Amino acid sequence: MTMKLKGDAMENFNAAKQTFINAMNNNEDQDKQSEAYLSMIDSLAENVKTEAVEAARKEAEQYAIGTTADGNLSANQRKFYNEMNKEVGYKEETLLPQETIDEIFEDITSEHPLLSKLGLKNAGLRLKFLKSETSGVAVWGKIFGEIKGQLDAAFSEEEAISNKLTAFVVVPKDLEEFGPAWVERFVRLQIQEAFSVALEIAFLTGDGKEKPIGLDRDINNGTTASGVTTYPKKTAQGTLTFADSKVTVKELTGVFKHHSVKENGKALAVAGRVVMVVNPFDAWDVKTQYTFLNANGAYVTALPYNLDIVESEAQTQGEVLTFVTGRYDAFLGGGIKVSKFDQTLALEDLELYVAKQFAFGMAKDIKATAIWTLDIPETVPAA
Repeated sequence: MTMKLKGDAMENFNAAKQTFINAMNNNEDQDKQSEAYLSMIDSLAENVKTEAVEAARKEAEQYAIGTTADGNLSANQRKFYNEMNKEVGYKEETLLPQETIDEIFEDITSEHPLLSKLGLKNAGLRLKFLKSETSGVAVWGKIFGEIKGQLDAAFSEEEAISNKLTAFVVVPKDLEEFGPAWVERFVRLQIQEAFSVALEIAFLTGDGKEKPIGLDRDINNGTTASGVTTYPKKTAQGTLTFADSKVTVKELTGVFKHHSVKENGKALAVAGRVVMVVNPFDAWDVKTQYTFLNANGAYVTALPYNLDIVESEAQTQGEVLTFVTGRYDAFLGGGIKVSKFDQTLALEDLELYVAKQFAFGMAKDIKATAIWTLDIPETVPAA
């Protein structure tokens, strides 16, 4: 069973999360970013604890300790979470059980549309993967006959473990009052939420310094200082107004044409593969422009060329970002290592842990992504 925040708990967490996102996007100093992050985690932990205690109480009323809920865990998971308050992290970093890692990855990709559309992949214990670009053309011919065409594929092996993602996890010291299933859900939800926020920000707008190179970055104009290469934000490719149906078709035609040619000049089929990332605040203005009443008296929403719109709180207001699915490499690797944080940063009745994972992100070429200025008129003209 997955715990979910709801009501006031969700609102409080979302407010703290937005403060953290703003601190990251505004490049505020490290202390302010850390303070915002800890406030977000504190809000999450407090709310999750309330939800979890209630869930544990209900389970205890129906089942004896260690039965149904705990029975859903594997033997490896039960052992890990039973011993978490005694063993984890004192001597060395310990990998979370693979079953928990799989659930975290599944929840991150299914509940965060941007990460799902990026095709985020779990690269396993070593963040090592193959990139390939194909060229050439296939030509029909007789069986066993002369080769009429040639398909060339250029493969390059990448191994990038330079971007480490760390999240703080807080766990009550009185773990023995709850079963391992509760502890597993508590830890999993915290890591899921913390990682998903950080990954979405990094994959969208990371500058490459100790983080992935985001979708909005100009990968051809990096600047290296002290051995670290950072990448500037792209300039806007154009303006989108969604002013009326004809204008919308013309504007989106320009978007698709921009992405339909690779940087090397090769044509690329992008129909149904372009995603537009919009800030949730701007999303309503965009939706207003393409929502209409049909002949059957029902409101429908439709955009040409099967453009897929995804909302992200990390997206800058007043701008939208477009990218082609499959044209951005997004990987996680290294499992999730957990260690106990035994410094004097003491939280009353809580234990503080750190969870670490490695990430890599970079567009395949400069044409895979683009930024567009959003300029929607206040008054919607008649179509």
